[in-house]
Parts: sequence; C-alpha cells; structure tokens
Amino acid sequence: MRQASAGGSFAATTRKRSVGYYLKRDWQLWVMILPAIVYILIFCYGPMYGLQLAFRDYDFSKGFTGGQWSGMKYFMQYFTSPMFWPTLRNTFLMAFFSLVCGFPVPILLALVINSIHSKNGKRAVQTAVYMPYFISTVVMVAILQIMLSPTTGMLSNLLKAMHLVPQAANLMGDASSFIPIYVISGIWQGAGWNSIIFIAALAAVDSQLYDAAKVDGANRWQQVWHVELPAILPTIIILLILNMGNILSVGFEKTFLMQNALNKSVSEVIATYVFNVGIKSSQFSFGTAVGLFNTLVNFIFLVVANQISRRVADISLV
Repeated sequence: MRQASAGGSFAATTRKRSVGYYLKRDWQLWVMILPAIVYILIFCYGPMYGLQLAFRDYDFSKGFTGGQWSGMKYFMQYFTSPMFWPTLRNTFLMAFFSLVCGFPVPILLALVINSIHSKNGKRAVQTAVYMPYFISTVVMVAILQIMLSPTTGMLSNLLKAMHLVPQAANLMGDASSFIPIYVISGIWQGAGWNSIIFIAALAAVDSQLYDAAKVDGANRWQQVWHVELPAILPTIIILLILNMGNILSVGFEKTFLMQNALNKSVSEVIATYVFNVGIKSSQFSFGTAVGLFNTLVNFIFLVVANQISRRVADISLV
C-alpha cells in the first residue's frame, strides 16, 4: 500500500508540472530554437491577420479592420469567373507532374550515392548534385531561356538535330512544352538537395542488416529492396504527406518568370492569377480570397493524405 501510495504521489507530481518547469529545465534548447519561433510567428502567423480581407470590401482609408463586410462575395466571384477552372487545372497539373516525376528522383539518387564506396567519389557526386539548388530562380530561368533559345540555344539545337522537336520550335513559347520544361528543370535543380534527408536516413541503417542479407545470398538489388527501402519508408511517407499539403502551391517566381503571351494558357496558375488580379489590379480582397481558397485546398489534401497513411501504414504526422 505504501508503495502504491508513493507511486501515485509521483504520478500526481509529474502531472502537476507546468510548462514553466520544462522551460526552466531545458532553457538552453528553447533559446537555441527561439529565432526560428520568432521567424514563424512574424512571417507565418502574423500575416494571417490579413485573411479577413477575403470577407471585406477593402478600403485603403479604413485599414485592415475597416471596409464593409462582404461575406463570401469574392469567393463566389472567383468560382464563377472564367479563369477558375483554367487556373485550377494548370496549378494541379504542374503540381501533380512535379510530385509524380520529381518525388522518386531524390530517393533513387540517395540510393545511388549510398552505394558509392569511395568517400572522395561520394563527396564529388554530392557536391555536383547539390550545386544547382543554390542557383537563384532568376538565374535559373535565364539559363533556360539561353539554352532553349530557338536560334542560338545549345539544348534547343541539340533536340532539333536529334529530330525530337520540330525545326521551327520555340520551346519557351510553346504551350505544350511549358510543363515538361518546368518539371524537368525543377527536378534537376532540387533533386540533389532533396536527397539529403534520404541519405541521412540510409546512414542510420544498421550495418548488421547488410551483413545478414549478404549471408543469405542477397545481391545488391535485393539489399536495396529488402534492407534500404524498408529502412527509409517512414521518411518517404512523411515527406510525401508534406508534399501533398503543397499540391496547389506551385512556385510563383519561376512560373511568373517563365510566363509569356505564347504559353499563358497553361502557365497562368493560382499564384500568378492572384498577383495579376489582386496586386496589379488592386483587387486585394479578391486576391486574398483566391489565396485563402488555395490554402484550404492544400490543407484538405494534407489531412486526407495523413489519414490514409495512418490507416494503411500506421504512419502519420500527428
């Protein structure tokens, strides 16, 4: 009875500990992550105050809290707009192909890098595939315009010489080429950097598993299939769920810089539409409503993907 009483007293003491106790105990860790917390509060949660503009008729003279309440007016204006389905379709297609074609590449790249036994060779490959990530978006689009120029572009002329594209093709101005160029250039730029987390997960695989697989007669492909992929499967699923939460968040900068009058039918996505209508045309309430709709759709995809993963693989974010 005394032991039970002592155990109950210990549990009660543990339950009574406040947040301040843990802040005091781990204050060094909290100080270390304080800049990140401040950044998120200011630049992620702070701007959410302006979401009320989606439900108001914005008036410059009355500020964020002024303006007449309009309810769902601007949402209905977007849903009935002739640009609703084109922008939704273009955004979804670009995000879908970027996810389907781009998500497996870092995994494959990590498996290849992990199979390189030479340390110097591994460093050289990693450096080569990481470098494109540090190219700015403006420079990246400029490189594409130079390489795919219809007259002097080296890559464009190579494709023409191989008869893969028509001789008079202008790839940067061709609507049918916009999405492939966007997706392929995005894979080239980000695959190396995105492979880092998979390389880290592979580094944590117990070497005894490889030894056991070799004893059982497993070849290199069988080691990948039965040892490495199961080890990084939780990481793959978590990142896939996070990517599903950005299914309609196509990068504005790259799309806007690649956009021109010839390919606008496929390059006008929600992000560029918000800029062209909401900012350039000073329709701030309408632009906020469109952006909020985009965010809500992303949130729904995130929740659905998380629930499916929890039921199928028993892996989820929360």
